[in-house]
Amino acid sequence: MATEQNANAAAEYIKHHLVHLSDQATPQTVIVDFSYLNLDSIVISILLGALGCFFLWRAARKATSGVPTRFLAAVEILIEFVDGLSKDIIHNAQSRKVLAPLALTLFVWIFLMNALDLFPVDGFPKLWQLITGDSHAYLRAVPTADINVPLALALGVLLLCLFYNIKIKGLGGWLHEMLTAPFGKNPILWIPNIILNLIEFVSKTVSHGLRLFGNMYAGELVFMLIALLGGAWMVSGSIGILDPFLFIMHLISGAAWTIFHILIITLQAFIFMILALVYLGQAHDSH
Repeated sequence: MATEQNANAAAEYIKHHLVHLSDQATPQTVIVDFSYLNLDSIVISILLGALGCFFLWRAARKATSGVPTRFLAAVEILIEFVDGLSKDIIHNAQSRKVLAPLALTLFVWIFLMNALDLFPVDGFPKLWQLITGDSHAYLRAVPTADINVPLALALGVLLLCLFYNIKIKGLGGWLHEMLTAPFGKNPILWIPNIILNLIEFVSKTVSHGLRLFGNMYAGELVFMLIALLGGAWMVSGSIGILDPFLFIMHLISGAAWTIFHILIITLQAFIFMILALVYLGQAHDSH
């Protein structure tokens, strides 16, 4: 009986932490449901986007010809790195004036959103509960663990791809490419060509967003499980023989996963940025 109660308490803990602060009175626990707004994801992502732009603006304002500070040096290295990638992938110099800064902004923005996963699992929800005075208030702090945010970013990349396809090739040229590539110009092949091209656009967009979401959602769940490992005695209401050992394992595993997760949040921001550049580079190429 006690084991069943502990399991139920652990399940309720995870379930509570997976619910968003939404515009609906009833808590929403479904991963994919576009009938309501996740207010926490919207507000936090906007605030972090503004914070990232502020950091970059501040670096631009403080840039001098003298010896840079560590902050300026780090920003310069990042800018040169992204600019080099942009030149290798997008060969249109005029387009790079827009797309290189866009890639830099995407990397910084996604990195900041991912980085919230490094904070204690209960930190932001408890803070929100103190602010609202509601002990059952919901809040999820990592926007990229909400499927709506990565898919929205991927959809923005798709719209840019469509824009540059038409801008570079012309509307007629792009429609001609949609009808004739990759199988050929024979009118019999027009329908298979356009179906395949539409599938390619959709699959790129969905996989672009789901890759980021899946990794961050999984990382968030691992942190919750580690938190449960250290709080087993709180769930049971008493301290057992193994609880001190579990708490020590909680500290060790939490530290190890946090160090490893730093690599994950950086890598996922980089992968999303590089795929955006690749897709936009493909929009400039003719088949």
